[in-house]
Amino acid sequence: MDVESYPECMDSVEAVSVVARRGAGHRTTAWSVRLQGSVLRWTEDEVIDASARRFDFRQVSGDLGAFAGHWGVRPGPGGGSTVSLHVDFDIGIPLLADMLNPVAADALRENAAQMLAALQARLAAPGEDGAR
Repeated sequence: MDVESYPECMDSVEAVSVVARRGAGHRTTAWSVRLQGSVLRWTEDEVIDASARRFDFRQVSGDLGAFAGHWGVRPGPGGGSTVSLHVDFDIGIPLLADMLNPVAADALRENAAQMLAALQARLAAPGEDGAR
């Protein structure tokens, strides 16, 4: 998964870099993402289980109080795929949580939809060798 190219195809992603790799399917990435007019930065540990079609992530440092979840892919109807995203997060500002958490949840949904649309467009475009 080439996360470092995400800024090229996703407007909300300013930067992503892989900062460490720890064996097959384990890495740490640093993110900078625009969300509702603010720039959020964090570093996350990731576990990619290709056979289970699952990608788990957990913030280890950053702007949010907590941020963890997983992406999952399963076969969908008609030969397609169904993608699911589960995120648990905490803004980290208890007095504003009731006001900010719903706004952040909506922004995360919008950002995830943008990521999926960008990935779908990349998959639909011919590669350098002309293959899809």
